[in-house]
Amino acid sequence: MSESSFSGSSADSNPMQVSAGSDHSIGSQEACWQSIGVYGTSECRELQKFVHCRNCPVYSHSALRLLDRPLPTNYRAEWAAHFAKEQKVSPPVKSSAVLFRINAEWLALPTFAFQEVAERRRTHSLPHQRQGIVVGLVNIRGELLICVSLGRLLGLEKTSRQTIRTTYDRLLVANWEGSRLVFPVDEVHGTHKFEPSEVHDPPATVAKSRPSYTHGIFLWHQKPVGLLDPSLLFSALNRSLT
Repeated sequence: MSESSFSGSSADSNPMQVSAGSDHSIGSQEACWQSIGVYGTSECRELQKFVHCRNCPVYSHSALRLLDRPLPTNYRAEWAAHFAKEQKVSPPVKSSAVLFRINAEWLALPTFAFQEVAERRRTHSLPHQRQGIVVGLVNIRGELLICVSLGRLLGLEKTSRQTIRTTYDRLLVANWEGSRLVFPVDEVHGTHKFEPSEVHDPPATVAKSRPSYTHGIFLWHQKPVGLLDPSLLFSALNRSLT
């Protein structure tokens, strides 16, 4: 905002007029952005050229002068005392998971892996899929999605022809990395929040099994719940579909 921008006037006649190269101290004269600039009345003629005060040399020069000013006497001591204070550790953020039951086993997966819980409906079976994890196709809001059996993958459901069902009490619609799948389950409790410290290592018999998709175990209403690892689980499901 130089003198040339105010034709017919001088710096003495206009207290807001300060050259970018002037040696004035930072004060009310250089605070033109708060009076006639974008943070004030927006009457400054230089706005037609610079659009915003932050693009003006006066604004930039004032910022440099502010950074280059001498440090206050107690500046270092105050900041040293600030960083010397004992830091308060924030409590861990609770995790959220959806609890569901397959046969007699209660399991959990992170809440963000699911889109919705659907009412039970008929599953349309596919040919040559009786022994695999693919149960069939289900209609979810007009879209046909692949229905897979976690019970079969985890060894919780028999695969004999006599025990295969075509209807289930609840259907969980999951979306993991763009892959949408439907899981039939016997019961859904809903979301449950827990502390990470509540999760313990699975029993040795579970941890040594191959493959194992259990990340840990936590108690819910005195019942053990297997917290599944979504990365391992969905990776295995996607491999089974190809």
